[in-house]
Amino acid sequence: MTHPAFGTLVGYTRDISDGGASVQLETEQVPPPGTLVHVIFKKIAGQINDDPVAMKVMHQEKNTIGLMFCPK
Repeated sequence: MTHPAFGTLVGYTRDISDGGASVQLETEQVPPPGTLVHVIFKKIAGQINDDPVAMKVMHQEKNTIGLMFCPK
């Protein structure tokens, strides 16, 4: 995921649904709730989406954040 103030953050999706995703970040630098980030989902075999998806940080606990998909 990317954000101008935080740069590129790498994490692992713990749970994903139609509404959003729970992501565990590899860093302790975590965007606060309300932050809009752009996310590219990948799996071992490659990328899932070509264009970044806009998502909003809804909650945060330590290095795990809850993201909500933003409407287009």
